[in-house]
Amino acid sequence: MPAPETPGYNDNKSNASMSETPQTKKALSALDITLYTISAILLVDQIALSAAVGESAIFWWLAVLVLFFVPNTLVTAELGTRYPEQGGIYAWIRDAFGTRWGARITWLYWINIALWMPAVFIMFGAIFATLYWPDLSLWCQIVLGLSLCWLTAAVNCLPLRLSKWIPNLGTPLKFIVILTLGAGGLWYGLQQGFANDLSLARSLQSLDEGLAYIPVIVYGCLGVELISAESGAIRNPHRNIPRAMLIAGLLTATCYIFGTLGVLAAVPAEEIDTVDIIAVSLRGLFGQSAFGEMLALAVGGAALLTFFSTMVTWTLGGNCAMAEAGAAREMPAAFAKKHPRHGAPVGAALLTSGVSSAILLLYGFMAGTAEELFWTLFSFSAIVFLLPYIGMHLAYLKLRRRDAPREDSFRVPGIWLHRLLSTLCILILGTAIALFFWVPGEPLDWVFLAQVGTGVLATLLLGEYLVYLGERARKELEPSATKLPANEVAS
Repeated sequence: MPAPETPGYNDNKSNASMSETPQTKKALSALDITLYTISAILLVDQIALSAAVGESAIFWWLAVLVLFFVPNTLVTAELGTRYPEQGGIYAWIRDAFGTRWGARITWLYWINIALWMPAVFIMFGAIFATLYWPDLSLWCQIVLGLSLCWLTAAVNCLPLRLSKWIPNLGTPLKFIVILTLGAGGLWYGLQQGFANDLSLARSLQSLDEGLAYIPVIVYGCLGVELISAESGAIRNPHRNIPRAMLIAGLLTATCYIFGTLGVLAAVPAEEIDTVDIIAVSLRGLFGQSAFGEMLALAVGGAALLTFFSTMVTWTLGGNCAMAEAGAAREMPAAFAKKHPRHGAPVGAALLTSGVSSAILLLYGFMAGTAEELFWTLFSFSAIVFLLPYIGMHLAYLKLRRRDAPREDSFRVPGIWLHRLLSTLCILILGTAIALFFWVPGEPLDWVFLAQVGTGVLATLLLGEYLVYLGERARKELEPSATKLPANEVAS
């Protein structure tokens, strides 16, 4: 049974077949989707996480960029232009392996955002406290995070022509924050002496020290496909999607390396706290005078705004994909509820913030410090998040073999190159998941393994139950939809 007509969705048809109604009006220009993509993959908090790798961070960034980021971007650009269907990663996996697998992957993709949002807003609270309110307790930071969760939901319920301005404005702020950290840190290192040995020789000597953080770097390279979830609203998607992905990828890679260099130039690796290092770095770089303190507070405030814009960007894409699965009766109908006028994914947005709020409260009782809370939440959500990308690459290999290419789509050249690139991405994604649980040469943390492993297993089982509910609801609707009236049968 075809999904019911819903504003802003093409219900598995190509965009070319959609009528240009007020609800489906192409709201996203080439500049919009470039800024949107940068907002999705350029994360200011990623600078803190990658700097925690230590002196080998730059080597690992370059290795992951060459071996994973570039191949993944090329494959995603082909998928985004060859199959420009509303829903993005959900639509690709559904077309390759059927509705059940599409629903499973969409669940993982969506629930990751709901699990990741508390981690981001915990970092928000810690930086806010360090910069503006040193005595702010962990529970007050959690209340702040809860408020931001529901503000994010409110933005998701706005028309896309309005909500798109959050990532559009957040992206320039990310550039300002990262360029400030990079330039300020390198200047500090040149004037005061570098806090870490950033030479290639030192990086190669300490490669094993960064193994635990390789998944963090891989995680920071994901998200270029997010804009494809809004492909129904993109002008000239076949031309603009690959261009936006490639430009965003190049700028993001440059910013990550530059920002990481700046932090490592100014802060000894052993003193880096993954939660509040951005605030500490800004204070250390600029806080020696009244003007410097004001500058640190201003840049820190901009960093906090980028955390909010990042979550708006991801929830816009994730909720849109989940609403598509709900509209097709592949997930419970609650996810398919949309605004009656402009088609915003209201149901998915409210459920996202509801889950995030519950996780934030639960971990508030379980974790002793903000950093412990952040790392547990991040690891949990990251493992769940990496799984859909394995499905995406498997879908790509099948679709590329099965379907004839579109004349106007981007295409990875050659007969074997696309297989090599996609297989390499699958191997790196699998390695990243394994490294979250255990790093060679280090003892196994059974408590961490139990916490994160149980959470991942529970997430998978809950997803199976929701897929079952969606399938049952679809089967209940099919007989009434396919049964013809008696007079039509007689005729």
